[in-house]
Amino acid sequence: MSNQHISVPVIGTVVGGHHGRLDDFKGNVESIIRLAPGIPENALQGIEEFSHVQVIWHFSQGSDHDVEFPPRSPRDNPVWPATGGLVHRNHRRPARLGTSFPRLLRVNGRDLYVEDLDADDGTPVIDLVPVFREMMPRGPVHQPAWPTEMLSDYWESAEKRP
Repeated sequence: MSNQHISVPVIGTVVGGHHGRLDDFKGNVESIIRLAPGIPENALQGIEEFSHVQVIWHFSQGSDHDVEFPPRSPRDNPVWPATGGLVHRNHRRPARLGTSFPRLLRVNGRDLYVEDLDADDGTPVIDLVPVFREMMPRGPVHQPAWPTEMLSDYWESAEKRP
């Protein structure tokens, strides 16, 4: 791994929502992104006109010792092919960053109320921006079958959790 490190500010924290690093059942859960005290409230001016925000957050419950580069089967399921560490979307990545696209429900002062943010309560938020349709992937998106199989319950309601 590179010796180069950067420092990034934390602009907010996830309040409420998920607990316990669950792999699935992330749907229909409301949480709050609360801006850090150093971020002025007017930095959000106009964001309520957007339906979704892109949130970059830190897998803070992981550690540098969790990082895995060698190929392995996703969720250790041998039915799915072994893929390299940079192909997985989990806390075992070197920077431990997650990206989500939750629905923006409302803004109240320094709090953004969102639904379907798949970060746990207490998670540090590195950045957020409104989703611009024009900046989403251009053209068809393709992938192998295993992510669809693996994530079949990902956006199921948390109430349906076994």
